[in-house]
Amino acid sequence: MIRLTRFDGSEFYLNAQHIQTVESIPDRHILLTNGQGCVSRESAREIAGRMIAYERRVRGCDRSLR
Repeated sequence: MIRLTRFDGSEFYLNAQHIQTVESIPDRHILLTNGQGCVSRESAREIAGRMIAYERRVRGCDRSLR
């Protein structure tokens, strides 16, 4: 799971494996594989970076992130 921030400053955790798309239109809209969505403060680039880091940790490809 990755940690994200809502526009009101509260944090939430999202299962990165359920993210289908991330768009900046102009807010960051995250569409999940189940059709639901959410909005976060983080940029699309930040979200993508967190998704990649998560996948590396899960698959054991990046030991420095553990």
